[in-house]
Formats: sequence, structure tokens, C-alpha cells
Amino acid sequence: MDVKRGPILFRCDATPELGYERFYQCLSLAAAMQRRRRGTYFQSYLDPLSLATTIHRANNEWIAAETPVGSSDDLKATVAEIRRLNAAAVVVASSEANAEYLAGLNETGTRVICIDPEPTVKYPSKLVVNPFLAPGPKPYRVERGTQLLLGQRFALVRGVFRRQRTIRATEQPGPYRALVALGDDDAADQTLIRTEQLLNMPGVDRVSVVLRTHHPRYEELKDFAEASKGRVEVLTEAKELMTRLVRCHFAVTSGDSWALELCCVGIPQLMLPSETRHLLNAKRMDDEGVGTFLGAAPDVTEAALGEAVALVLNDPIERMGMTRCGRRLIDGRGGDRIVNGLEIVLHTPRMVEEVRAAA
Repeated sequence: MDVKRGPILFRCDATPELGYERFYQCLSLAAAMQRRRRGTYFQSYLDPLSLATTIHRANNEWIAAETPVGSSDDLKATVAEIRRLNAAAVVVASSEANAEYLAGLNETGTRVICIDPEPTVKYPSKLVVNPFLAPGPKPYRVERGTQLLLGQRFALVRGVFRRQRTIRATEQPGPYRALVALGDDDAADQTLIRTEQLLNMPGVDRVSVVLRTHHPRYEELKDFAEASKGRVEVLTEAKELMTRLVRCHFAVTSGDSWALELCCVGIPQLMLPSETRHLLNAKRMDDEGVGTFLGAAPDVTEAALGEAVALVLNDPIERMGMTRCGRRLIDGRGGDRIVNGLEIVLHTPRMVEEVRAAA
């Protein structure tokens, strides 16, 4: 690692209350930064603590956070870490970060990057990133000189999905396989419910369930898979997921970051979002033709899901169209584009920035 290149500090927490999606988005972005020979540090409060292993396994360093993001004590602790590491930039990914907190980080002189798909504050940071398709730039309030990186070109896609993009150029023959991938959080607790429903639908031969080991129903799903006589499998490792991405015919998703990653591979989707940011993203994906938006997860009945599954399985032209639209929409290079934007900001002299802001 070139010592002259300052490291990047990520400030994000991962708990059942706050969710895990932003944390895993930061891990994807950190992988892109490492490809540019940037050191990466995570200052995070983790629950479960086993997530520290995930951080280290991806060649990041972990700094335990003792206070929640956005508090005055956390601001002091984060500023201290920025100065100790001589960080080139700090990435903040939390819905709890307010304008005062971001302004305090900005006063250190380091570049501040915000990952926020739900604009609620006026951002003083140099970069604001929304890795989803919606909302667009209109609701974002920023100070002069702030760059907005929004939309499909900046979707964060993990390497396991990018590598399968070429392999799954054509659909595999039957029997039909479904993939249940409701994201890092599964806020509406739909994974087990939808898996049981899919097993009862004609035409669906097998169901692969993708989730994290800290999912609250992980053990229950494992027991259900064992009792299914081989029709259900639970996947938690990237190596297992790689082969299933090639073989599945459609996926049930929540319109979250996993849904965009499946677009990159070209997998038709039926979307059941449960959070506002995912609802907006799912509607845009439906508009782009990459999947079918069925409605908010709690409102979608088993009959409605069964009808959508039957339409997808009985119409190969529709599946082919979804595949092509998804692959054209997301090319898997969003993380590299975000890093390019960061490098441009880091190499822009501050005098130039001040002149531009005053113009």
C-alpha cells in the first residue's frame, strides 16, 4: 500500500434496529477502493459481533464504535479517528447523520461522502451517492460545490454478481427454479412465508433462499429446507450463490440493492418492497422492464404472487425481455464510477474548490 495515499474511513453501523443494507453497500464500495490501492477502515458498532469477521475477511480494518452515528460524542470520536489515520475521506452511511454532524466532519478538512437514498438534510459534503434508481436529484438539498452521483450508473454490485453476468448470457432449461432474495434486512419478515407459498405453486420445482446468517429466521429456514426433501436450499456463501445465479429462472426480491445486482446478471424479478426507498426503486425497475412490481410486501396475497409466477413461467419472451432490460440497465461498474468521482475530488486543489464555490 502506498503510504502517501491516505486511507478511507467508513462510518456506518450494523444492527437489527438500523438494518444491514448500508453496511454491506459500504463493503462493496470498499472493495472498489481497494482496487485503487486505498486503505479502508470501518468505524462501526456491530450486532452481531461476528460481522467483524466479514470486515476483516474483505481486507478492511475494524475500529469499534461505542456511540451511535450522529451524536456529539460520536462526532468527537470520528474526528479523532480521521486525524489519527490522516484519512483522505470519510464515508458516512446512516440515516441518523444530521447536517450538524456532517458539517463537523467537513470542518476537519477531509472530504466527506454520504451514501443516502433518503434525502432529509442539506448536505455540506463533497459527494452524495444514491445507489438506487430513485429518487432523482430534485429532493436533494446540497451546498454549492457538492457533486451528486445518483441512479443506475452508480449501483453497487458485488463481484460475485459481475462474474456471473457473462456466464448467464442465456437462460438454462427447466425444470423451473426460483430464487428468494429479499435483501440484507427483510424488514417485513417475508422470506419464510414466500418460500412456503412458492413450493405450492405449479411449475416451481425448486426454491433457493439467499440470506445472511444473522437473519432472525435463519435456523427456522434451515429446518424447513431439511424437511422439504431437497426442494428448498438455504444459501449463505458466495460460492453457493454463484452456481444458483446461473440456473434460476426468476427471483422474488424486495426492490433493494440485491435486486439491482440481480439485474446485472439478467434475472427476471417479482418485487415485493417493504420500505419506502425500496418501493421507489422497485417502481422504477418496473418502468424499465426488468421486473414486475406487485405492491408493498404485506399487501401482496398468495393468489397475486401465484398469478405473477404463472405469467413469468409461461411466457419465455417476457422472461427474455426482462433479462435483456436488466443487463442493459445495470452494468456492474457503479462502484468504480463512485471511486473515480472520489479521486477527482481528492485531487482537486482546495483553492480551486473555493473559487468554484464563490463563483
